[in-house]
Amino acid sequence: MTAGWAVRRTRPGVLREDYPAWLLRAALSIPSVSGQELPLAGFLAEQMDTLGFDAHVDEVGNVHGVIGPADAPTVMLLGHIDTVPGQVPVCQVGDLLYGRGSVDAKGAFVTMICAAARSRDVRVHAVGAVGEEVAGSRGARHVMETVPRPDAVVIGEPSGWDGVCLGYKGRIGLGYEMHQPPLHTSSPEPTAVERAARWAGDVQDYLRGLSPDPDPDPVAFGVAAGTLIRLCGDLADAEAFLTCRVPPGFDFAALERFARGRTHSRIWVDERVPGVTRTRSDPVVSQLRAAIAAQGARPTFKRKAGTSDMNTLDPWGVPMAAYGPGDAHLDHTTDEHIPISELYRAIDVLTVALPRLGRHLAAAPPDTARALAGSQLLEA
Repeated sequence: MTAGWAVRRTRPGVLREDYPAWLLRAALSIPSVSGQELPLAGFLAEQMDTLGFDAHVDEVGNVHGVIGPADAPTVMLLGHIDTVPGQVPVCQVGDLLYGRGSVDAKGAFVTMICAAARSRDVRVHAVGAVGEEVAGSRGARHVMETVPRPDAVVIGEPSGWDGVCLGYKGRIGLGYEMHQPPLHTSSPEPTAVERAARWAGDVQDYLRGLSPDPDPDPVAFGVAAGTLIRLCGDLADAEAFLTCRVPPGFDFAALERFARGRTHSRIWVDERVPGVTRTRSDPVVSQLRAAIAAQGARPTFKRKAGTSDMNTLDPWGVPMAAYGPGDAHLDHTTDEHIPISELYRAIDVLTVALPRLGRHLAAAPPDTARALAGSQLLEA
């Protein structure tokens, strides 16, 4: 499949005009539900090798591609190549390309590959990470443990071609499990499933009580909230599970103490992911903003209620923001699609931003760049 679509660049850094759209369609045609990303990783490694990257697939299935001068600042472009389950037939209707992952987030990673192949004067390390759609972020955590810290990071997530994402809420998942002797339905004692429902409601009330005043932000970025996504049981046995979205600086330990203090039953936690936010003065944000403006648009800034690999990589403390084409409201839906024209606009934006960011990083002392990145406690 790849041989018939060799890139055939007319000169260094120039791709065939139809290549980005073809690459995204080809990537969408290779299913990559979390845990099953290897075929797509291998395909993308072949494509990056053809484009001139030094490419490989690592021990956990992440695909890596490095390109650019070895003595230049390194910008990591990290997107995720796994998707949630569910089929969206791959097809194009006019300018719209449909397929699972077109928005979240194969479109963003194709943008990164194509922009990196066109960029000069900056060293780019592109990573297609696995396991972002499930608890643990296995791919991004492996990158943190095995790859030298870059000078800056762009996370591949849908922000819209003219938008930049400054932050993501954190997450903790709380599970409840209990067993008790069966009761007669006439007993005044709560059944097991009633106890589970009451526990879940208490946790939700606790989270709501942390922010008594309404948040005018439609994303409610500063508000903690719990969503009951599983409740099952009967008179004797019950399970419940809450996924909780929390703001930067959230006290996970206090929540766990409350949750455990409301019951003698088993409580378990799947992950604790701190929220993250960056300022508009962050060098990555600034250069993306300037590149969007250079394309004739007014940049928009977003913070999201979900999580991403930006949360995972934030401890690096380097300049960082999230960027990619697509409407995030289509994430995980049966209508997931992306305008091809938006894909090309995003490639143009990132192509402009990368060398500018590289020059900025080369001119600024590392400590200064990291200081400008801000921290998860700073407001945007």
